[in-house]
Parts: sequence; structure tokens; C-alpha cells
Amino acid sequence: MLTLYDYMDSGNGYKVRLVLAKLGLPYKLVLCDILKGETRTPEFLAKNPNGRIPTLQLEDGAFLAESGAIIWYLAEGTPLAPKDRKARAETLQQDSHEPNIAVARFWKHYLPKLSALQEMDLPNRMKGGYAALDIMEKHLAKNDFFVGGSFGLADIALYAYTHVAHEGEFDLSKYPSINAWMGRVAAQPNHVTISHKN
Repeated sequence: MLTLYDYMDSGNGYKVRLVLAKLGLPYKLVLCDILKGETRTPEFLAKNPNGRIPTLQLEDGAFLAESGAIIWYLAEGTPLAPKDRKARAETLQQDSHEPNIAVARFWKHYLPKLSALQEMDLPNRMKGGYAALDIMEKHLAKNDFFVGGSFGLADIALYAYTHVAHEGEFDLSKYPSINAWMGRVAAQPNHVTISHKN
């Protein structure tokens, strides 16, 4: 059986849990509290030298790291991963959230106080996050999903942090197309929420 090492509030971990749920793949969930340094122990670093979640242990005992790599591994050969070469490339390019929306969310929602450097950098993170949301809104005004007209990995990758962007104090009320898309994603079969425990 697959084993997923994860932290439930992580958007990156959620991407993997959402793909596992969509594909109906059974797995064992091992919770790791990143705020308590549980991914920095020698035991965890032996599994993933980068000390980050999500980390997926395969049936043969090997480990995979990085959410983008893990979801492609899991979805290969399924309807979630496009077969068309251009659509695959378009799916891979849909990842503008991590440096902005995800970071702003972590800083504002999980840290008791920002450092002076974080305070200085926050306006740039917010600006970059809104720029990403603006691009998404334009695309979704004309398309139901991100790649090829159907739900897939690109939607999962972008939904993970978009649907919790308000936790980073991003105002999504001015993005009707994004909100409609989030509703379509949540309505897909086998949907689980970010706090769902297997």
C-alpha cells in the first residue's frame, strides 16, 4: 500500500490527497507536524533529504518527493493526466501560486508574528498573488477548466491553494469566474476537503 507523509493544512499535500481520492487509491496517512519540526528528524530525512511534505512511499519502499512529481506519477495513464503533448505541457505550466499565494497564506495564517524581512516582502507576495489570480480569472472567463476543456491535474494543482487564498487575506470576491470554477472542482466525484483524514 502507498504511504503518504503529510501535514493536513498543506496545499501541496492536499494536491496529492485529492489525486489519491479522485483515483480511488487506498493509502496509509502518516501525519507530520511541520510546525514542530517533525520533518527535520533523522528518521524523516532518511525518507526525504529535503525534509518536506508531502512525501510518498511507494509499494516497493521507494520514496517520491515534491507534490508536482507525485501527482504526475499517480495520474499517469488516467483521465487526470492529458495524453496530448501540448496539453501535458500546458498542465505543467500551471503553477504560479507557490511563491506568492501559498507563502502569504502560511505567513498570515500560521505564523504568530512576521519577521522584519517577511513584513518587507509581504506586499510583493500579495501583488504576485493577485497577478496570478487575475490571469486565472481571464482564462476561466472563457473556459470551464484549465487544460483541454475537462477537469485534470492542472485544476487540482491550482485549486489546492486558490480555495484557501482567503487565509492569506486575498479577496476572492472580485473573481466570479474563479469562484464558479472552484464550485465545479468541488462538485467533481470523490472530492475531499483539505482537512479530510483518510
